[in-house]
Amino acid sequence: MNSARFEAITSRYRRLRIAVVGDFCSDRYLEIDPTKREVSIETGLPVHNVVAVRAQPGAAGTILNNLVALGVGTVWAVGFCGEDAEGYELRRALEQPGVRLRHFLQTAQRRTFTYCKPMVAGKELNRLDLKNWTPTPLAVQSAIIRSVLELAPKVDAMVVLDQVEIPETGVVTKRLLAALRRLAGKHFILGDSRRGVRGWPPITLKMNAAELAATGCGSAVELARRSRHPVFVTLAEKGILGALPDGTVEHVPALPVRGPIDIVGAGDAVTANLAAALAAGATLREALELANAAASVVIHKLGTTGTASVRELKSRIVGN
Repeated sequence: MNSARFEAITSRYRRLRIAVVGDFCSDRYLEIDPTKREVSIETGLPVHNVVAVRAQPGAAGTILNNLVALGVGTVWAVGFCGEDAEGYELRRALEQPGVRLRHFLQTAQRRTFTYCKPMVAGKELNRLDLKNWTPTPLAVQSAIIRSVLELAPKVDAMVVLDQVEIPETGVVTKRLLAALRRLAGKHFILGDSRRGVRGWPPITLKMNAAELAATGCGSAVELARRSRHPVFVTLAEKGILGALPDGTVEHVPALPVRGPIDIVGAGDAVTANLAAALAAGATLREALELANAAASVVIHKLGTTGTASVRELKSRIVGN
């Protein structure tokens, strides 16, 4: 991709309207200072002294953060959080330029999905997770579905992320997938699920190689032909592959590693960049190049769930 084409695509980002639907969580980092040693008088166990706390949106929130970093004009958050301290932190972190929270529900019927990450010298210790273990109440599901149906005709793209491990406990439920099925073919929807996309409606799909194998299709091309929509497959150190229903396949190798890496958030950066690029009129290969560059930027940001700006993408694709 040359500089002129890069500018032509990314200059359209500020006019885009994108909805992010899915499981928003709070990535809560606890910075522990190992030099501040204490022992609990009550238990006799070592005390880990936290000297700084930072919280940022994770999961679907990471996709949103990447869209904001790209300068996308309007980003709608569609999901929920609890009426708890973590929910307060998450909503506050989501309040960024261009982000609209009218469809982001705060409810006492759910707790805020949280990844609590103790950190020592930039390295993550055993995580402490807060999750919902019961099915999402029907009233909450209905509110999310109403928001999706209302926003679909108003946005240039809709990104759907299923992040939770236990089915029916998050935003992406069977009822929501049924609603998306009614929208498929009429609107640009890009979906991703850590539990795999078997049974999802025919929309544009992004997955890794293991998730592709779980679909029962022998290749991305076969899945694209079945769904009649593009399929994107991340291949870790081998880059990213994209396939179209007409049999077109493009593969972009990963960019060279430039030192220590942290892969957390790379997949969500890929998702955000694919959505923005395709909504802005990029070709299949151009979208892959932009998404691949975003992954390269993000993995080199250590100890945080990073994002990639247009300036950073340009340095990877066309140079400074």
